[in-house]
Amino acid sequence: MNPGAYLPRGLAARFVLLLTAALLAANLAALVLLAVQRERLDRQARLTLEVERVAALVPALESLAPDRRASLVAEASRRSARVTLSQRPSLRETALDARSEDLAARLQETLPGRDIRVRVIDRREGFRQARAIAVSIRLNTLAGPRLWLNLRSASPPRETFPGPNEGLLMLGLGLSLLAVLGVGTLFISRLTRPLRELARAARAAGRGDRAVRVPEGGAREMRDAASAFNDMQARIEQFETERMRLLAAVGHDLRTPITSLRLRVEMLDEEEAAPMIRTLEEMTVMANGLIAYAKGTGDAEHPVELALRPLLARLTETLGGRLSPGREVSIKGRPVALGRAFGNLIDNATRYGGDPEVRVRQEDGDAVVTIEDDGPGIPEDRISDMFEPFTRGEPSRNTDTGGAGLGLSIARAIIAGHGGTLTLENRSPRGLIATVRLSAAE
Repeated sequence: MNPGAYLPRGLAARFVLLLTAALLAANLAALVLLAVQRERLDRQARLTLEVERVAALVPALESLAPDRRASLVAEASRRSARVTLSQRPSLRETALDARSEDLAARLQETLPGRDIRVRVIDRREGFRQARAIAVSIRLNTLAGPRLWLNLRSASPPRETFPGPNEGLLMLGLGLSLLAVLGVGTLFISRLTRPLRELARAARAAGRGDRAVRVPEGGAREMRDAASAFNDMQARIEQFETERMRLLAAVGHDLRTPITSLRLRVEMLDEEEAAPMIRTLEEMTVMANGLIAYAKGTGDAEHPVELALRPLLARLTETLGGRLSPGREVSIKGRPVALGRAFGNLIDNATRYGGDPEVRVRQEDGDAVVTIEDDGPGIPEDRISDMFEPFTRGEPSRNTDTGGAGLGLSIARAIIAGHGGTLTLENRSPRGLIATVRLSAAE
């Protein structure tokens, strides 16, 4: 399974998701470090508490009468600490480690002149590092046997040392996360805006708008991409202009020798001249077709928002056919060029299929135009060839029954220049359907 299938499709959304994951990971790491640091500080606080308790307990025991010391020791003992009085110490000496020696020194400062022995014990309790201490201190008593105060203390309950309010902590982390996400989303939106503009311009260029350009702003890489797109548009526009100019010039220049030849042929005997004249007429149609092709596929006009039904209504009224009723559908395109493309399709349908029916509908965000006739159709193996220049559906070269074979070529070039498609399909039992699909206006 592809992991990318679960990611958002938009680049900005992916940036926001990445930023969110990074912030969550950073906050989680901060919480873990905070918990570890809090545990360490808690252990230090517990040791300090025990030192203070012992420092307060020793003078109190020394000042009490012997018969009252046992009750005070009993009161001092609790769940996490056990205090006893005995004639022998529970520790022989202070442990030789830094923590034990440090604690013994601190007790010695508080209780000078006394024999003090300390051992700090670290152990694991689940995932926590627990710390316990054992202390033996000889009491300075004036009378009676020598007494030792023995204390063995485990880590006090966590509630003894309350930390910061977890609710406020999580609220602060959540608010900081939202603030960073808000600023990051705004920044990412501004960062990806040139990409959205480039995508819109590319779609417009695919529809044949050679005048569209992209503002060259933003980051250096965005400026480079916009500059490359604008250069590409300028070169394509120049190339197409020169190509159309060349085709028109060739078609125009052919007229002069064809006319000259026809004048010479007409001086010959009528029987000999007839086949030559037919050939020259075909050449004239082809030359005119080149000029028409250059004019029809040129992009001198700029795209505008265009309602299809009024355009098709004018064409069917002029060329024939019926426009079926329906809802209005608008596109963005060049009116004159599209009029020529749809005019060629309707003219072909009228010429070969009688009275065609034209339908308009909107489907999946596209404007769909179908032109259906009742003619003989086209053999399946020749449908793809019909879009080639100078290919005719009617196999003869008679100019009275067909044109130069450029109508479908011109129509497909114009529609492709608008980012659309033109397909042909035979009807059952007879006839042909020409389907044009263009992007509907937003």
